[in-house]
Amino acid sequence: QVQLAESGGGLVQPGGSLRLSCTGSGRTLSAYNIGWFRQAPGKEREFVARIRYDNVPIYEDSVRGRFTISRDDAKNTVYLQLNNVKYEDTGVYYCNRVGGRIETMTTGLEAWGQGTLVTVSS
Repeated sequence: QVQLAESGGGLVQPGGSLRLSCTGSGRTLSAYNIGWFRQAPGKEREFVARIRYDNVPIYEDSVRGRFTISRDDAKNTVYLQLNNVKYEDTGVYYCNRVGGRIETMTTGLEAWGQGTLVTVSS
């Protein structure tokens, strides 16, 4: 069993940057597929990006080219770098363990944590 904790959210201006962290405890994340999700006010949680056990990334269309997912095994952490943010990037961002197959990467396998809030505002 692995516990995941999100951090790094905050207030950022349009066009700005922010780095989110997903830190694991209890188990090593290096062999896991980890996904980032977000939930905007009044909307369902949606898939944002995934990094596979072998570091192969997949991005949702609206963030591709602007966001970068990566991992640092020494820190047992998966990062989501948000660049050139837009108003529609606002929401609570969550991470979770997901399946390695494309059809399973949008389903969280662990309990959802508290997330970290990203607010894009001028």
